[in-house]
Amino acid sequence: MSPPSKVAYQPMIREMPPSERPRERLQRLGASSLSTAELLAIVLRTGTPSENVLNLAARLLAHYGGLAGLARASFSELCAQHGVGQAKAAQAKAALELGRRLLSSQPQERATVHSPQDVANLLLGEMGLLEQEQLRVILLNTKNQVMDIPEVYRGSVHASLIRVGEVFREAVRQNCPAVIVVHNHPSGDPAPSTEDIEVTEQMVAAGKMLDIEVLDHIVIGQQRYVSLKERGLGFG
Repeated sequence: MSPPSKVAYQPMIREMPPSERPRERLQRLGASSLSTAELLAIVLRTGTPSENVLNLAARLLAHYGGLAGLARASFSELCAQHGVGQAKAAQAKAALELGRRLLSSQPQERATVHSPQDVANLLLGEMGLLEQEQLRVILLNTKNQVMDIPEVYRGSVHASLIRVGEVFREAVRQNCPAVIVVHNHPSGDPAPSTEDIEVTEQMVAAGKMLDIEVLDHIVIGQQRYVSLKERGLGFG
């Protein structure tokens, strides 16, 4: 079995305050308020003696690059992941298939982004534990519905290395009027760097030339995030 990634200790679910437990949060706030990792944790139900189920869910999402990668993984691949086994693999596969069938029956139902918190709900759980920097672009339609979230860069996200054409390639191809750029800091600290601000300025300027609005640039850390738009960094 694949060994678990090295992550900071997290208390078991039973040790967490009731207000922070996924099931209780779902009951109180509704499913749409939970992160992807929290929803998956509810499906998986239990973790391992050394890893709580929230951490297990976030690790799986990070390993497979999100729900799409998790859905593509075979049953045997999931079973081989530390802490999963046949029961959890079956639960995850069943839940993902139900989601796929719902989308196919109602293609108009897509995740909608109206705030940085909505972005965090989509990506914080998985990107917060990535060991390498990644830059992803959330493609939005005119109703702010998520069309796709392609990964553009993996490794160092530096202004000198990023090609603007790559950032906007899928947005142009899919004729998306707006995007939100998201990248993570593996250190866990989401404080924007000078490079992050410079990258944002470049992308905002390029977006104006392409008539594609860059709505925000979100930096994700471990269980935290920063919106450069909210802080007025890189958006003039």
